[in-house]
Formats: sequence, C-alpha cells, structure tokens
Amino acid sequence: MIPTAAASFLTPVLSSASPALLVLADGTVLRGQAFGARGTTIGEVVFNTGMTGYQEVITDPSYAGQLVTFTYPELGNTGVNAQDQEADRPHARGVIARQLAPLASNWRSEEPLDPWLTRHGVIGIQGVDTRALVRHLRERGAMNGAISSDGTSPAALLEQVRSAPEMGGQNLAATVSTPSPYVWHQPCAATFDVRRQERPDRPYKVVAVDYGIKRAILERLVAHGCEVQVVPADSTLEEVMAHQPEGVFLSNGPGDPAAVHVGIGLAKQMLEQDNLPVFGICLGHQILGLALGGRTYKLGYGHRGLNHPCGSPGSVEITSQNHGFALDPDSLSPERVTITHLNLNDRTVAALAVRDQPVFGVQYHPEASPGPHDADHHFARFVALMAQRR
Repeated sequence: MIPTAAASFLTPVLSSASPALLVLADGTVLRGQAFGARGTTIGEVVFNTGMTGYQEVITDPSYAGQLVTFTYPELGNTGVNAQDQEADRPHARGVIARQLAPLASNWRSEEPLDPWLTRHGVIGIQGVDTRALVRHLRERGAMNGAISSDGTSPAALLEQVRSAPEMGGQNLAATVSTPSPYVWHQPCAATFDVRRQERPDRPYKVVAVDYGIKRAILERLVAHGCEVQVVPADSTLEEVMAHQPEGVFLSNGPGDPAAVHVGIGLAKQMLEQDNLPVFGICLGHQILGLALGGRTYKLGYGHRGLNHPCGSPGSVEITSQNHGFALDPDSLSPERVTITHLNLNDRTVAALAVRDQPVFGVQYHPEASPGPHDADHHFARFVALMAQRR
C-alpha cells in the first residue's frame, strides 16, 4: 500500500483544475493541479532556494534529468523572455510550484510561463506545500519522483519511479552537449553594459568544452575580452588544440561527474600542456578535481540557490550554486592542489587551484545568472592568466 502524504503536504485543489500527482520513490504521494504540458515525467526531485530566476533555472542544462521544486511561493509572475534563457530550450524535466501566478507582469515579459512550458513539453504541478516537500527532501535526501497529469495511478507511477535509474553513474553531459563546434563572440545586450570590462586589443582565444554550458558563462567570457570556440563534450586533445587556444574552459553540466570519462581524460591531458590556463566551473571544476586524482561523492540534497556563502581567508562571496555532487577534500593531494574556497554552510570544497600551474576551478557560478555578482572576478582571473602567458 502506498502511504499518502501527511496533512501538512496537502493543499486544497480547485475542482475545476486538472489534477496532478507527484509521487516520490519513498512512496509519498502529493496531490496538486497541473500546469504546463500534460503527461508523465520522471526524474530526480531537487529544490532551488532562489527568489528569482525561474526561467534561467528551467533552461539551465545542469538541471537535465531533474524535477525542480521552487521554494519561492509564486512562480511565473514575471513571465518569460528570450534574453533570459540559458539554452535554446528548457532542460528541467518537470517543475514543482506552490502557486502559479495568474498573470505575468513585467516590461520584459514576452510570454506567460504556463503556455511556454506547454509549448516546450515541460510538465508541472502546483498547489503543493513546497515548504513541507523541501523539509522532506532535506531529511530523506534528493530522490527520484514522477509528476503526472494523465490519469496514471499512484501505484503505477511508483513502479516507474523505482525502476528509473538513479542520478549516480549517469553521464548526462553527453546528452546536452553541442553536437558540433561553434563560435560565440557576442555578449548579451541586457547585461554587457551593466558590467562592462576593459577590452584587450585582440580577444583571447578560449576553447570551451561544452558539458552543458550556460549562455551567461559565454556572455561573461566575451565581456571579459574572450572569443570563445565551443566544442562538444567528447572532443579529443587534438581537436581542442587545433584551435590554438590561449586558455581552455571546462563548463558546467548535469549528472555524475565521475561518469564523464572522456572529459576526465581530456582534463588530465590538459594538465600536461605547457603552462596552458585552464578554468572549470561546477561540473568542470569537479572534472578537473577528478583529473587531479580526487574523488567525488553525492550530496544528500545538493546546493541549489543564489545565496550560498563561500570563503577564502579574509573574504566571503555570496554565490549562485547548482550541484548535487562535491569533491572529497581528503582525496586531493595538498602537494599539488590548494583548496582556495570552502562553502561556509557545510565546509565542502568550493574552489581549488593547482600549485605552480595556471589552473583553477570553482564549484559555484561566477556568471551568477540571475545573480549575485560577487564572484565575477574569477573571469578576470582567468583572463589575467592568459595575459601573463601571452
């Protein structure tokens, strides 16, 4: 018998609304109202604590394979627009909300959230007590679940959820990477003037390995004076070096970093190149750590939000984060690697640097779309390393 949710999980559902179910792998069943596309979707249920930026989250390729719970109580109040997308389509498999705003009210809005999700085939559920759901995930850990609005029974959904693969061991980066190389050389008009950087006489040539790269990262690299050649996740060292890069960037992305075997192998080869600057963000940071002989492990419920404090001696940055795995600090050789930043909430590894090499990685997101911008200086740090080599 499937246990029903505790009373605190339930919210009255309007009789005129289409019913929807959220079924978790531990047997919890939550009832709500459907929005977005109709059907059934299965993925890892996680939560994001940001008060804004739902469109950036939903289109971030790092959320591939996941059903995202938004802790902010209202979703959709600013609509969606083309400039705030992190990819050309949504990558989150499903959306869980307390309440969907009946109207979008923002001068930049081009379309309401509900029809946009419907058009892209993203299934949503609202009317769920997201505070109680987040407490449940914090106590039990992120787990697989299903959102369904097509009449599938709770018992059938639970069977599908329990037979779905866990996030551990999945190389999802291969599913979201670009199939072919391309050049990105234009900053975003919406953000470039706000954080304009001093431009070099000629751009720095950067090769970005795409494990699920966000457009905001590409925009910040360009804003800091780079011309970016984006290459697929399965690129070889020869293919990367054929572009004669002055620096190599390892991008963010979804899934288990330890499963990205080709990327780890490429990073190992990068570390053998003569004084070549390498910069990794999020998954790229973890791939870099694995290439340095480290290990990763799965966090209980991950770090996803815009307000995570990270520190180095004498400074603190409020950071944007989105990851479910972390580097084991004890697995990194202190003779070769310096842990430069820690997450001040739980003391997990937030950034590292390689001794005597122009190589570093940060677990958080310096591009911080939609914010904050405390950590944007890491792009300038990468550019400074390329300037020294030039």
